[in-house]
Amino acid sequence: MKIKSLATAAWACLAVVTASPVLAHGEAAETVSKVFDRPITNIPGKSLVTVEVDYAPGAASVPHSHAKSAFIYAYVLSGAIESKVNDGETRTYRAGESWFEPPNAVHSVSRNASKTEPARLLAVFVVDTGDNVLTTPIKQP
Repeated sequence: MKIKSLATAAWACLAVVTASPVLAHGEAAETVSKVFDRPITNIPGKSLVTVEVDYAPGAASVPHSHAKSAFIYAYVLSGAIESKVNDGETRTYRAGESWFEPPNAVHSVSRNASKTEPARLLAVFVVDTGDNVLTTPIKQP
């Protein structure tokens, strides 16, 4: 019974961390909210997880990688997002535009392109079920 309680507490902590604002380099906060998390019934061992990322004006994510099993589709819901994945170029995506990130990608730039308007994106992860750490910050030298 104690193991179940510990597991429940761990999930609650993960939910709080996932939904908490994150400060990046002294800039305004981003807020990440989990929207959906379900196993894909016809693909054993895989789950579909979606999160919304709200960027305040001028906000940025720290450079990060995602779960090694994660294939990610990102769609800009509002505003404009600057993004750089792996060795690709830094691009600005506006509302209605999208990109993808292959498994094991490094996301070195992810930020609101505007200093005055908020921005929001939807990230859709296809990930190994149980791969619960979706984002890991990359330590800067």
